[in-house]
Amino acid sequence: MDYDRIADLSLSIDAVSTERLERETSSEFTRVTTEFALTGPGSNDDGGRDDSIVGRGEDVTYETDEHDALAESGLLDLTGEYSIDSFSARLESVDLFPAGPPDREVFRNYRRWGLESAALDLALRQAGTDIASALGRSLDPVRFVASTRLGEPPTTDRLEQLRDRVPDLEFKLDPIPEWDDDVVRAIDESVGTDTVRILDLKGQYEGTEVDVPTDPALYRRVLEAFSDAVIEDPALTDETDPLFGEDAVRSRVSWDAPIDGLEDVESLPWEPDWLNIKPSRFGSLESLLETIAHCEERDIRLYGGGQFELGVGRGHIQTLASLYYPNSPNDVAPRAYNEAVAGTELPSSPLEPPAASVGFRWDHDA
Repeated sequence: MDYDRIADLSLSIDAVSTERLERETSSEFTRVTTEFALTGPGSNDDGGRDDSIVGRGEDVTYETDEHDALAESGLLDLTGEYSIDSFSARLESVDLFPAGPPDREVFRNYRRWGLESAALDLALRQAGTDIASALGRSLDPVRFVASTRLGEPPTTDRLEQLRDRVPDLEFKLDPIPEWDDDVVRAIDESVGTDTVRILDLKGQYEGTEVDVPTDPALYRRVLEAFSDAVIEDPALTDETDPLFGEDAVRSRVSWDAPIDGLEDVESLPWEPDWLNIKPSRFGSLESLLETIAHCEERDIRLYGGGQFELGVGRGHIQTLASLYYPNSPNDVAPRAYNEAVAGTELPSSPLEPPAASVGFRWDHDA
């Protein structure tokens, strides 16, 4: 497993700091995240000692209050000498929410991923290498889709704006019960249903702001109208389950929200053909790479998922896509696509990896 290639990397941490990030998004909410900076000694480009090598990671916990509480309370002391594996073990014993338990348990994984990804970035930089070299893989151009909502009531305005700027752009959309035949027809007439690569039904969320009610008529409508699209996270009920009875339909189904590790993959209602990989859901590097290895062995197709990362986390999900699933419809578009107002110049797909890379970061604007 690829984790074995990085588990023994040496890691020396002298200081830990955080930075609160905030930005308005295209989904009409204010996104707040925390970027971790782990600082330690290493060598500079001239071979001399540098005591300020920095590794960065991002906590994508969704509740703003959790980030504010972290900024006020700080983390326990994480300085010391480690390997990647022993640092991960250290995080097992640390309460990463010292101000009180988070609203959702998965947030513990989100924060842990922020620290583990920062530790990997630092360890690679201290070793003078990059993630692709350490894993024996290549960084390949990344195909991406733009994830956007159509609003309430739904309109195709943003789809058309994005397509005007990037004519061959493909999409990941979130259907809602208000998507009637007229909405589907409007999508087809404006950008074409064949440009929609993923439809996220969000049927596996409970108690969040993005929950979507289970609507068998909506499911049937999008399955028929978007015949080539991947269908993500349907809710399987007595009313919807018959829609997914045929192998040809099941082969289009992908899972996202339920997947926090290998055990979740193995407990799905059928062996999947597709999975959405959001590294923060896994918490640890070991869990993430174990799951990816399992999927590679079984020819389960993967694509990357984004969570409105504001900092280095966006580059991390692009790097993982580049390493493991570059040709999939990755929901890892550059940050400019998540701006409340789309810019006039947007990068096109595929996204080229940087010419020079070090650590676990892409050096261009993610």
